[in-house]
Amino acid sequence: MESHRRTADDVSAANRNFAGVAEPVSHLNGHRPAAMDAASFHDASQRILTTVNTVIDGKSDAAKLALTVLLAQGHLLLEDVPGVGKTLLAKTLARTIDCTVNRIQFTPDLLPSDVTGVSIYNQSSRLFEFRPGAVFANIVIGDEINRASAKTQSALLECMEEHQVTVDGKSYRLDEPFMVVATQNPIEMEGTYPLPEAQRDRFMARISMGYPDKDSEIEMLETHQSASPLANVSRVVTAADVAAMIATVQQVYVSQAVKEYTVSLGRATRESPLLRLGASPRSMLQLLRAAKATAALDGRDFVLPDDVVGVAEAVLAHRIILDRKAAGAGETAHSVLRGLLSRLPVTHKPAETGARAGASAGRSAPVAGLSRNH
Repeated sequence: MESHRRTADDVSAANRNFAGVAEPVSHLNGHRPAAMDAASFHDASQRILTTVNTVIDGKSDAAKLALTVLLAQGHLLLEDVPGVGKTLLAKTLARTIDCTVNRIQFTPDLLPSDVTGVSIYNQSSRLFEFRPGAVFANIVIGDEINRASAKTQSALLECMEEHQVTVDGKSYRLDEPFMVVATQNPIEMEGTYPLPEAQRDRFMARISMGYPDKDSEIEMLETHQSASPLANVSRVVTAADVAAMIATVQQVYVSQAVKEYTVSLGRATRESPLLRLGASPRSMLQLLRAAKATAALDGRDFVLPDDVVGVAEAVLAHRIILDRKAAGAGETAHSVLRGLLSRLPVTHKPAETGARAGASAGRSAPVAGLSRNH
């Protein structure tokens, strides 16, 4: 039966017909794209952020964090009450990139095969043909992911971690870049299922959108009345551009001192009496990757401890579980993390001279051992 399965090229072609969108940039798979120069990276990132901010009023921090996760090769979880722009942020980010985009509306009756795909027997050819599921796209928007059953949610585990789908014992690679942007309502709301720990751990960061401020909400009422703000969103970068930006982020330098600081933070969460479950080793990898993307977006080719601190809550808060006594005393995951960060020692040295010191102006001094010898 294995010989009757389609090849990866057949899957890619079938996916184009299935999704009804432009051809995926499948040539990016299998080799490393060239990195961008600093000016091109800055220009591309600003085009994306400017476009997103024209649609999402008053949420520039959320827009930047969403781009950070994309460039760090992570997945994003948007959690908040209905109507605050979670899906709009996901769709806007996706539309700024000239790549394949699929949207999955998660419901209680959604099946795992609807997500990953299924092999169907073709009576005329007497062959099994793989029909790709909605996950075969560069950006997958999972709307209200916690309204589906745990079985369907688990269908995304392999996709998110390994960027592949296995059906009937055969694996199919997903096109790169690949990102899942999922929205979910708070678990207190009717008809929701809590995401299991293994599923939450696959998401690099979680954002709570929150309500806009008064001025932003008034502006929204003025600009969003006549037509959908998405109607004017155009593609400002290609998937190849995003792959080059990702390659640029991968080259950002991380000193031994920053690595030790990151690991110390992870170990502090595991040793805290306020937490029943601390940060996993996977979360430490993702925390450092997010810090590298933050540094690149700030125009630096090296990571500061401030970069780690800046993304720590978004990357770690949804992964840790409070002790019952701590929760009863009013502690939250965010308050515990802030306490740990405030007590975690950082060894500083006088600000460096040269390009690296100039890049870090206005931020905390680099930790000892941050710079490389040139």
